[in-house]
Parts: sequence; C-alpha cells; structure tokens
Amino acid sequence: MQRKNDHITEALKQSFTPNDFDKVRFEPVLLPKVNIDEVDLSTEYCGQTFPGPIFINAMTGGTDKAHAINTDLAKLAAKFDLPMASGSGSVVLKETSAIESFSTIRAHHPQGFVFANIGADKTPEDAVKVVELLNANALQIHVNAPQEAVMPEGERDFTHWAANIQAMKAAVNVPVVVKGVGFGMSRNDLLELKSLGIETIDVAGSGGTNFITIENARRSYPLDGFAGYGFSTVESLLEAQSVKGVEILASGGIRNAYDVVKALSFGANAVGLSRFFLKLVIDHDLDQAEPILDTFLSDIRKIMALLGVKNVKELQGLTPILDPSLEAFASR
Repeated sequence: MQRKNDHITEALKQSFTPNDFDKVRFEPVLLPKVNIDEVDLSTEYCGQTFPGPIFINAMTGGTDKAHAINTDLAKLAAKFDLPMASGSGSVVLKETSAIESFSTIRAHHPQGFVFANIGADKTPEDAVKVVELLNANALQIHVNAPQEAVMPEGERDFTHWAANIQAMKAAVNVPVVVKGVGFGMSRNDLLELKSLGIETIDVAGSGGTNFITIENARRSYPLDGFAGYGFSTVESLLEAQSVKGVEILASGGIRNAYDVVKALSFGANAVGLSRFFLKLVIDHDLDQAEPILDTFLSDIRKIMALLGVKNVKELQGLTPILDPSLEAFASR
C-alpha cells in the first residue's frame, strides 16, 4: 500500500518541461473567422459523445491519501461533466480495505462516465470485478512492462499479456481502452492491439510522469540510463496516423491548453491528463480549482478559434509544423 503513496510523492517531484510538444507549432492565421464563444469542444469515443476533449486519467487508489484525492477529483469531474479513470484496481483484488478509495469515485460522480482500470497481467474475472465495483462505463487496461521490470516487486512474466487483454475484452460488457503508462506505442504495437480486437487506444507516451524514474527512486540500485526508454506522446501520435480503424486517445506530458490542442490536431479524439489534475486538487481547494479548470477549457476554445477551427474535427484537419527531429522521425 505504501507503494501507492510513493508513486504520488515521486510523480509530483517530476517536471514535464521540455518535451516533444515544444517541437510542434502551427501556421498562424491573421484573420480567424471564428467566434470564440461558438467553438464546439465536443468529441466522441467509446461509443459516446462528450462535451469536452479532456478527461481525468488514471492516477491512484488504495490508501487514505488516495481516497481524499479521488474524492476531490470525482467532485471536480461531476462539476464539469468530465470522464474520470480510477487508478489501478489491482489493489482492491487483494485488500478489501482499499475498496472505498475507489468507490468514492462513483459516489461523487454518480451520473458521469467512469473508467475502471486494471493491469494487463490480470484475469478476465479480475476485470469484471473492478468494472462492477465502480459501475464503470468502460475499462482501461494498462500495459506497463518497463515499469514492472524496474519495480522491485514487479511482474517478471509478460508472455500472457496479449492473451489476457483479449480475454478481458471478451469478459466485460463495456468498451475497453488499452493504455500505456508513459512509454508510448509504435505502429506495430497499435496494429497488434487492433488485431486483438481493441478499438480505442491511449498511446500514453513519454514526456510526462516517468515511472522508470519513480521505480528507480524505490530501488537500492537504480537501473541507470533507461529513463528515456520509449516513444514520446507526439512520436506515438505520428505512429498512429497510419493506423486506421481505431480511436486514438492521447496522454503523457500534457502541460497546458496548447498541448491539448496540439495532441488533438494529430488525430486524438480526446486527451487524458493526470499530473495537471493531481496538482490541481492537492495545491488548491475545490473552490479554487474550479475557476482554474474553467479557464483551462476556455483557453482550449480560444486557441482553436485563433487557428481558425470551430470544432475538434476541423482541428484534426490541420497539419502541424514539426521541428527537424520530429520530421526525421515521421519519415524514417
């Protein structure tokens, strides 16, 4: 259980600047013919239409500290009608005392869209349990082999993960999202997930919370030189552009409204934020957090208007300008 609190503490120590979103820009529009107040932020994924293009991504659960965080996050999600994902539900399969730190999400977001979350190492029966616990609208299956390998008490056998994902999808009666945890995805990864029947994928690239760094801080002898493993979120979104027939979500290193707009322009249907929301509820009470989030959403709308687009679909039709390193990556 202490590991859950360690993850919160170490995540808050990390900085997301710089990252690959700084290497993306747009052609300026001198005379944007858009009314900011008329910009439509709605988007679709997992078979539903949502009023905004962001969601509260998976973070925590299992401890008293996590209970307080999830309660505030759920209240914020309810206020703004945001989808919210729980942290990994694996802990409730072992510790019944951890249940309330997860069930508080549905208690305070009773009508909202909630993702349950579980690791790719778990069974179909486990997946059904965590979905039922939260009365969840969808299931996130997180795939975190690099973190597990570095984690002192982590998993060591990844041979059945693909089969587990397929079996869990068959077992639950809600949409399934497969997500990374900050190491990104290649085109081959995305195609493999598609072959397993996965229709919605969160590429979750590097540039944000680094779980190798977090686990290294918990080891007596760090695995040096490995923290840069994987693809960034921008690189992963570039990889996804040639993969048809799946919905793409983006997370990892999203720092501000402009990063959200950039991620959407690469074709993401929605953008997940974790650290932004974690700091929001830890550093502020809810009365302070609400106007900050309201401004964040307003800023997304303003940037879209400045780019001359009225909705997410039009934004996805823009062609971002990449710096030479990303150009080389995209054409490799």
